[in-house]
Formats: sequence, structure tokens, C-alpha cells
Amino acid sequence: MPDLKISLITVCFNAETTIDSCIRSVLAQNYNDVQYIIIDGGSTDKTINIINNYKHFISHVISEPDKGIYDAMNKGIKLATGDVVGMLNADDFFADETVLEDVTCAFRKNNVDIVYADLDYINAAGKVIRKWRSGHFTANSFNFGWMPPHPTFYCKRNLFEKFGYYSLNYGTAADYELMLRLLYINKLPT
Repeated sequence: MPDLKISLITVCFNAETTIDSCIRSVLAQNYNDVQYIIIDGGSTDKTINIINNYKHFISHVISEPDKGIYDAMNKGIKLATGDVVGMLNADDFFADETVLEDVTCAFRKNNVDIVYADLDYINAAGKVIRKWRSGHFTANSFNFGWMPPHPTFYCKRNLFEKFGYYSLNYGTAADYELMLRLLYINKLPT
């Protein structure tokens, strides 16, 4: 099976304190078939200056006002040309340089449409304050408010074309609604 191209999207707004470490963690990945897209909501701090330091490594940069994080994510998805789409927000970073390679291996090995993984929540001092562990998916988990952490959720790009993008009608629950739509309602393989 040929390598999978990953479209990785970072959305941000006034993220000058975190965007540099986010971008550096993407550039440090040992997986090379990556389209990196950054969608900025029209930052007024130094975010764009920091992004521009790396612009020759970034496939697309858009900086303009948007209707919030999910509108920005949808803009990025519509620019995506990869087989797989993932999100890494400006205040997130990869744990090590093998994350994207591990993601593509999971897709190939398991022949699935969606993968998700473990996540460590880290405070400003760099200390792990919570660990979320993925476990095996069961549809019943949604009845208890379960959902994969957004930065660990990767899905095939064609799912957005087939089942729709993030809905702007659900506020901060748009990611939950999308995952519910894909995993629970349409029972796509994970």
C-alpha cells in the first residue's frame, strides 16, 4: 500500500505564546508526506510573524476573520489534499517525532477510516496533569459523554465530503457532534 498523505491543520488566534512550539513539533516529524495548513483568525499579536518564520515549510497560510474555531477547521479541511486529515491546534504539540508515522501505520495496519490515540494534558510548567487513554471504541461510550480528544482524531478526508464538515450550529460541541455523526450514527470503522 502506498504511503498515505496527511493533511495536518493548525487553527489559531492570538497564539504567540504557543504557536512556535506547535509548528516546531510538526516540522520535527519523521513522516514526510504531510501537507501542513495553518488557518489564523486574524491575529493582532505576533502570531503571524512567528508563522511567517516557517512559511517555506507550510503549504497554506490563511489569516482572516472567521466564525470561530470550527469555521477555521472547515476552511483548512477544504484546502486539504491528503488521504487523511488531522488537527493540531496552536496550543498543542506532538509528544515525539514519530506521531504521524504511527498514525499512518494504524490506518494501514487496521484498514480503518478513523484513528484516535492517547493524549497527555500538560500545564504551562510542562507537567502532565491528566492522561487520557484511548482504549477500544464502543458506540455505547457516547451515551456517557465519551469522545476522543480532538488532537488525536484523524480521519480519511473523503468522510468530510460524504458526511459533512463541522457544523457551526453546535458551538463548542461541534467536534462531539462530528464524531457522533461519524462513529455512532454512520458506524465507520476505527
